[in-house]
Amino acid sequence: MPTASSMFKRKIPSSDESIPAIGLGTWQTFDVGNASTEREPLKEVLKKLVEKGGSVVDSSPMYGASEKVVGELSTEVNLNDKLFMATKVWTTGKDEGIAQMNRSFTLLQRKQLDLMQIHNLVDWQVHLKTLRDWKEQGKIRYLGITHYTESAYSAIENILKNNPVDFLQINYSMLSRTAEQRLFPLAQEKKVAVIINQPFEEGSLFQRVKGMTLPEWTKEFDCASWGQFFLKFILSQPAVTCVIPGTSKPHHMIDNANAAIGKLPDENLRAKMLRLIER
Repeated sequence: MPTASSMFKRKIPSSDESIPAIGLGTWQTFDVGNASTEREPLKEVLKKLVEKGGSVVDSSPMYGASEKVVGELSTEVNLNDKLFMATKVWTTGKDEGIAQMNRSFTLLQRKQLDLMQIHNLVDWQVHLKTLRDWKEQGKIRYLGITHYTESAYSAIENILKNNPVDFLQINYSMLSRTAEQRLFPLAQEKKVAVIINQPFEEGSLFQRVKGMTLPEWTKEFDCASWGQFFLKFILSQPAVTCVIPGTSKPHHMIDNANAAIGKLPDENLRAKMLRLIER
């Protein structure tokens, strides 16, 4: 049972497994060198994620040193085996894809990866065959596709309609809600888990509310910060399984995790939230 300080979980529709609703993205934030000044805060971020009941960490070969840093730091603080480790394949060609993914296993210090995704649909037909084989062999537990722009939505729709996948990772926020129209209903119909990237619009949502006080009515859904305001809006969309905001700051990790604790806004409150942001 979740405790008052532990985040709630959502089911992966293709299985009976549940994962915590807030995870951690590593784009830019974990692309660091060996300096302890850079790495120590990231160790704390990983610790706070797990302390708050989280486990999902998402990376990619595209993110510089992020996979290596996640693998090393999570192993150093004895948390590697507690993480739901997700990464991506981001290259063309079968052999190149296999080589890149095997490298990800090494960098992340894993014999098995929880989720392997095809990054931005790059050469997806080729990689999907490999991922199906690897899932059958138990090398990966789940497979998925990712993108972050609306221009790819029609291609994603076609893939979801015609190919069994476990996960879709896509952009969605209070300012970018097009995924609600066709992708989310289709994901629910096809039993596909949905991971959300870019929940804060790369920080532009915070710019919108700069200098504003959080309204009193946000207490109705246990909201204590603007970050939680934006994340709770996303989590109140029933198709969403997990949100992966990136951070290099432990106190932001705690604040993000708290969005998946307590109540979520209902439809009336969601509409009120949107009116506030769109104003």
